[in-house]
Amino acid sequence: MTGGGRGLGRAAAEHLLTTQPDRHLLLLARDGDRLVRELRETTGSANLSAITCDLASFADIRAAAEEIGRRLDAGEIPPLRDFLGNAGLQMATTTSTTADGFETTFGVNVLANHLLLRLLLDRFAAPSRLVVVGSDVHFGDFRHNLGLVPAPVWAPVEELVKPGTATTATAGRRAYATSKLAVLYLVHALARRLPDGVDVYTYNPGVVAGTGLVRDAGPVTRRVAGAVLQALRVTPLAMGPAAAGRLLADTVTGPRPGPSGSYIDRGRVVPSSAESYDEAREEEVWRVVERITTNTAPL
Repeated sequence: MTGGGRGLGRAAAEHLLTTQPDRHLLLLARDGDRLVRELRETTGSANLSAITCDLASFADIRAAAEEIGRRLDAGEIPPLRDFLGNAGLQMATTTSTTADGFETTFGVNVLANHLLLRLLLDRFAAPSRLVVVGSDVHFGDFRHNLGLVPAPVWAPVEELVKPGTATTATAGRRAYATSKLAVLYLVHALARRLPDGVDVYTYNPGVVAGTGLVRDAGPVTRRVAGAVLQALRVTPLAMGPAAAGRLLADTVTGPRPGPSGSYIDRGRVVPSSAESYDEAREEEVWRVVERITTNTAPL
């Protein structure tokens, strides 16, 4: 699991540990040892471990995948059954870069998920479930983004991975929406390549207050977003991290939610946006991201 340190992911991790005590939870985090200590204190479970990993670094991701393989081969952890890719971020600009020089939002939300999954794919055997957290902001309309996030703007992937020059919060939020559209393209492409019994899904948690998603934004943006999200908690449009985390965890370990490649909106399989169903774009994203991130044989 990635992104288990705060908010939605933290709640999902705690739910998994308390409701699935026989399952071992392996966490990838920048401060994995601290996270393990905290989760042991809050859940009473000792059936977890961590690997330190910064998802903004290909070298870290490769080292983490290698360490997972070593632990599997040594019998230190049980065989991999499921994957939950919850880590994600929204930057205040498009100018920041990952350790490898890519625009940070796209780098962490898209490239990191792809690289990590590709390096571990041969470790998953049926039945396995891979869940990557997306967002309904990819729809780009008021119904789904409440006017808080601009609509995604698609471009060739070679352009999307480059750091931009825009220093506005609007540009940062648009990059986030576009990255979540790219996640859908990758999930659709991966679903066509996986063997029967190994399923992949995009999961939309909806509007979740208290996740820290805009922690990299400026103080004004953080205050406004926080006030709006807290107000929405009393409406059906949003939920708190605990409830959202339970739904996310149940998607990973509960009954099969639907056909591989499906978009799961808070526990229900629904269509994603019309724009997200574009096989030409899906294959373009797969091809370019594969070239950027991996040296493995193409699927």
